[in-house]
Amino acid sequence: MKVSTILKWVSGGLEALLGIPVLGGTIVLGLAWTPLIIMAILHIVTIVFSAKENENKHGSILGLVTSLIAWIPFVGMILHIISAIILMVDAAKGSKNATANY
Repeated sequence: MKVSTILKWVSGGLEALLGIPVLGGTIVLGLAWTPLIIMAILHIVTIVFSAKENENKHGSILGLVTSLIAWIPFVGMILHIISAIILMVDAAKGSKNATANY
């Protein structure tokens, strides 16, 4: 499995966690918005690996935008959920393509 695919699974899972209505908000507020900074860095790393491995980058780009504007309460929750879905679908496609190449 490619590194970018693994990073998409990880970032998609974390986005899904942050998209849970009360739990995600509690995590972000309780840790003083540090999870949003960490997610932005993770998305940048994923974009770099995706570019290097010629994989789709749109999920990570949306995740980066989400990390930058997720401090807006309901907008952030919705964007986290959408980012999680796109990242996981993209990772699943990457996993399927990797197994087809063997």
